[in-house]
Amino acid sequence: MKILRVVRRFIRAVIPPTLFLALTGYFGWQATQGDHGLKAYGEQIHLLDEAKISEKNAIEEQAIWKRRVAALKETALDPDVLDERSRAMLNLAHGNEIVVPYDRHDRLY
Repeated sequence: MKILRVVRRFIRAVIPPTLFLALTGYFGWQATQGDHGLKAYGEQIHLLDEAKISEKNAIEEQAIWKRRVAALKETALDPDVLDERSRAMLNLAHGNEIVVPYDRHDRLY
């Protein structure tokens, strides 16, 4: 009987602190390594920084495209410049124009 009493005392003395330490260890682990812990928080901050950089780049690119689109409006285009550039790119000329051919190595001026 005395041994049984010692075993019960031992169990009562060891089990509650062991459970408390295990529970504390579990919550400590989750606070640092878990899905919502400090490590995950750091990763989320890093992802947020990358998203802000991507947003900044997208806004800059959008501004560039807005400027390009605004330059294509009828009021922004000069018909003579447009005609000149289209002929130069397509290598075309009207029938009444004089074309002076030159070699790549010839100086124009």
